[in-house]
Amino acid sequence: MDRHSVDWHGYIPAVTTPFTATGDLDLDSWRTQLDWLAAERMHGIVVGGTTGEWFSWSEQERADLFRTAVAQVGRTMTVLGGCNAYTPAEAIRHAEAARAAGMHGILLTPPPYVVPTRAETVAFYRAVSDAVPIPICVYNWPRGTGVDLDPELLGELADLEHVVAVKNSTPDFGAFVRGLVALHGRVRYFGVPTDETGIALLTRIGGDGLMGAGGLLGADHPDFFRAVADGDLDRARTLGARDRVLMNSWFGPDYGAKFGNAQAILKYALTLRGVPAGHVRAPLLPLTAGEQARVRATVAELDLI
Repeated sequence: MDRHSVDWHGYIPAVTTPFTATGDLDLDSWRTQLDWLAAERMHGIVVGGTTGEWFSWSEQERADLFRTAVAQVGRTMTVLGGCNAYTPAEAIRHAEAARAAGMHGILLTPPPYVVPTRAETVAFYRAVSDAVPIPICVYNWPRGTGVDLDPELLGELADLEHVVAVKNSTPDFGAFVRGLVALHGRVRYFGVPTDETGIALLTRIGGDGLMGAGGLLGADHPDFFRAVADGDLDRARTLGARDRVLMNSWFGPDYGAKFGNAQAILKYALTLRGVPAGHVRAPLLPLTAGEQARVRATVAELDLI
């Protein structure tokens, strides 16, 4: 497999997972949220990314969410399953659940907390690739894993049989660009910013899109990439500027939240839009009244309420 084995492109948000106030999984609300994302013309979704609070799921919940997502929107968009885990055996079980559900591929970080060596990182991905014949997107998420996959290591991972894409969320933008150049033509490459630099990368070097978080802006997110593809760069700049308002108001250079937690911010913002995003699940905490006011001010600035 390589980048040509899949058609993943554009804006593919990691979606939130609705829980009730008591922490139960709310599949009915989630189906409504998935329908909203489809109506907003997302190019795809990631189920079980960091935004989805995968770290609080049971294996049964993961399997249920995977099956529900494919049944609800799998015919109209790319559906990827987050399979992050501490051990290869666990990641393989998640990948098998994604394959059984009919997902188009999986998203996989190096084992979090472990801080694996280069050799251990390659062995981890090789074990999953060898065990499950499903397209893999390598997720470079140094904030959550403690390791930053450099372009050379990403190139080694791209040689594995089922690796077809990279989601590069490194704060080291120089390394991001070097990776884009080094892997051009080999794998799909996500993480392109929605600004003038991103437009330049897409039009002059390459890149396939952005696996963002939550999809709060609705169609504005995927339409940035459609506008660039159509050559309507003025519209792309307008749409991208709206995305920068969110990023600058709520998140820092390493993509961590400036206050509260990213999941609670996005869920509260989606709720303000009328999307039933639900509550966060422990150990995460809901936003305070002051934090909610900050979110509401940004959502109002963007004319979303």
